[in-house]
Amino acid sequence: MIFDWLSDNWIEIFGAVTGILYVFLEIRQNFWLWPVGIITSAVYIWVFFTSKFYADMSLQCYYLAISCLGWYWWARGREPRAGGREQGAGSRKQEPGSREQRAGSREQMAEGNEQGAESKGLRVTRLKLKTGMILTAAFAVIYLLLWLFLVRLTDSPVPRWDAFITSLSIVATWMLARKIYEHWFLWLVVNSVSIVLFVIKGLYPTVILYTIYFLMSFEGLREWKRSL
Repeated sequence: MIFDWLSDNWIEIFGAVTGILYVFLEIRQNFWLWPVGIITSAVYIWVFFTSKFYADMSLQCYYLAISCLGWYWWARGREPRAGGREQGAGSRKQEPGSREQRAGSREQMAEGNEQGAESKGLRVTRLKLKTGMILTAAFAVIYLLLWLFLVRLTDSPVPRWDAFITSLSIVATWMLARKIYEHWFLWLVVNSVSIVLFVIKGLYPTVILYTIYFLMSFEGLREWKRSL
């Protein structure tokens, strides 16, 4: 019985495993979360298509695109800024004669190198008011369009909630790509609603996945707050 269930649901199980790995890498702010996310999204395009969660399937297509963009943003952010290198180089050019001057020169070099190291990687930031207002408006527009599409053109059993979690996930993923701390709060809402929907639909491996997502979101909040 168990073997038959595993053989019938192996694609969904594989997607759940890669999804858990994705969130773990997200918490650690690891660059490799993006290629793992591409694999996970490709798997769940099929899973949600066969389950008639069309908005979620479209969301996975969006994940593929935003993963490539996030990969680029995070890779570009990994390069140290020129200011840190120049400051460190400039301090090496000084050749003071006294011991005190040499000590001050070493401190300047260390400070310049530290600033260069801190500039590596896209930094975690807080959500600004203007950005939050724009994202709220974007969520409302995306939700309305998705809801109308699902109601009129598909046989989705839960168009309202499907559109809700899809719209909120679109906003949260964009915030992740920009390393905005508050995106974890959106994942808490998305994951809790998704758990209920997938239980109703009988997607139990995905229920387990989203339960783990929900719990790991608290760890993400804690870890990212330390990076602020």
